[in-house]
Amino acid sequence: ELGYIEGKNIVVEYRFAEGALERLPNFAAELVRLNVDIIVAPGSGARAAKTATNTIPIVITHGDPVGLGLVASLARPGGNVTGLSGFVSELGGKQLELFKEAFPRVSRVAVLWWNQTNPPSIDPNALLLGEMKVAAGALRVTLQPLELHRLDDFERAFSAIKGERANGLIALRNPFTATHRTRIVDFAAKSRLPAIYPDGEFVDAGGLMSYGVNVADMWGRAAVYVDKILKGAKPADLPVEQPIKFEFIVNLKTAKQIGLTIPPNVLARADKVIR
Repeated sequence: ELGYIEGKNIVVEYRFAEGALERLPNFAAELVRLNVDIIVAPGSGARAAKTATNTIPIVITHGDPVGLGLVASLARPGGNVTGLSGFVSELGGKQLELFKEAFPRVSRVAVLWWNQTNPPSIDPNALLLGEMKVAAGALRVTLQPLELHRLDDFERAFSAIKGERANGLIALRNPFTATHRTRIVDFAAKSRLPAIYPDGEFVDAGGLMSYGVNVADMWGRAAVYVDKILKGAKPADLPVEQPIKFEFIVNLKTAKQIGLTIPPNVLARADKVIR
């Protein structure tokens, strides 16, 4: 749409960490050595890139650029990073409220999250979890936070969910849960567990419902930043965009498979229904 054709007037160097954050510094250093014109990456990748270079422009596709220390402010980034913020802390509470409205009998909800930063108080997942805890008190829901770091943690988390008889599941978005979303979705389906996910990619993998930003749209918006920078704009002068719309998706096929009914009033609020 912007006039670029890969292989003709633009070359893209792809690097995929597949949820392994320890690979990011090497990827970033490699791209710096290649002297690329721009680095495009989500939160953790953008942070690795920022550590590797203060000169090559970096476009963050989603995440919390302020919390990660990548920009001075959303309005005035002030450095070599700009792009999009997919983070709104209040989203955690709204996800739980919507989940409780869809499934009023849910009383114990397991939350899969991942702390990416130190201290954890500034981590996007930690902030979302904090807002969720506030909402849980008002909704009389008990949360069961389960932190994931490596593949072995899945079996531990799944066993804990069964052992403590959680009757609901929420997965927060991070590189690890996004990479292994099919494993999480399959567990919820096999356990006949109501679940809400952070975006439509999880629903596309068979998840029951999601509430959050449209990740594909954010990558598309990132391309607009790339275009502006290639045409001479400086990242320091381009304000970071915040999400203005959140998408609620319901998968009725999955609901039927696991024997769940979505109330009509909740279904009416869905932006997209998969039948």
